Amino acid sequence: MTHQILKDGAETVLQVEELKKYFPVRSNILSLLKGFIRAVDGVSFMVERGKTFSIVGESGSGKSTLARAIVRLVDPSSGNVALQGQDLTKLRGSKLRKSRKNFQMIFQDPISSLNPRMLAVDIVGEPLKVHTKLRGDELRKEIIRNLELVGLDRSFLYRYPHEFSGGQRQRLGIARALAIRPKLVVLDEPTSNLDVSVQSQILELLASLQKQLQLTYLFISHDMGVVYHISDIVCVMYAGKVVELAETVELFSKPMHPYTRGLLEIVASEGADIEMTLKGEPPNPRAFPTGCRFRPRCPYAIPICDEEPELLEASAGHFVSCHVFGCAPGKRYEKAEAE
Repeated sequence: MTHQILKDGAETVLQVEELKKYFPVRSNILSLLKGFIRAVDGVSFMVERGKTFSIVGESGSGKSTLARAIVRLVDPSSGNVALQGQDLTKLRGSKLRKSRKNFQMIFQDPISSLNPRMLAVDIVGEPLKVHTKLRGDELRKEIIRNLELVGLDRSFLYRYPHEFSGGQRQRLGIARALAIRPKLVVLDEPTSNLDVSVQSQILELLASLQKQLQLTYLFISHDMGVVYHISDIVCVMYAGKVVELAETVELFSKPMHPYTRGLLEIVASEGADIEMTLKGEPPNPRAFPTGCRFRPRCPYAIPICDEEPELLEASAGHFVSCHVFGCAPGKRYEKAEAE
């Protein structure tokens, strides 16, 4: 089931249904299959046109693997990803390459994502050459226009990535991603390697470009402070699953899942970084605990938590996967207490 938070008349750009990505684990001898790492384990959601849908969680939660599966940098194990009705999971070869004009990704590390042997003019021009018929002077004008769009002038055209500062490199990566005006932009921790002052500049740029170009963002982060300021919808992931999903103000003011509450307590006491001090460690993705995957770390765990909770709508537009707090008006909790 796709969990839906859409306004009346809103256009759905991205629809993800029961997406899974399992990585096989093999022995060193004879490469025998020993099991699977369940990095993404049945994730569903929708993203509205012109909005920012953020996915947050600590390292190992599956958020970056989810992003890569959506844009087909890794092949999903099962499930569906539809971009404006086109199922990306069914595309192969030339059809997949052609579809990439509709979705682009901006990476955490601009140094490794930009070809060090290419000039800026070629980095921004490459997607335009592949996906448009622009050539010659028209192509050069469009490249300059896209550089200026992100705050870089034509003096940067013939520089290599190492000649840019960290913030400038990220601007170059943004110009490359937006050159062909994709319907969906996936941003995987785009500010985490930047100084705080530069982070703020890049976030302001992204917000301005979204408004100007009516862009749709899928934003991946572990920084709750950044997520609060940039997001319309927030999806909290833990151990490969969605544990809470709500509009930003609703989730930050009325967190229901104990994991989300823990993340926000850390923000309040230690700043915005959630590389975490929650009690215990995330579970081994090869051997998740039975029932609720957060149960071994949860201060509210009760016997019924041995059963895996569903992601249910606890209040209007607020979905939670928790036996204790996720079922208005607490029917499962009352049942567990009675038992």
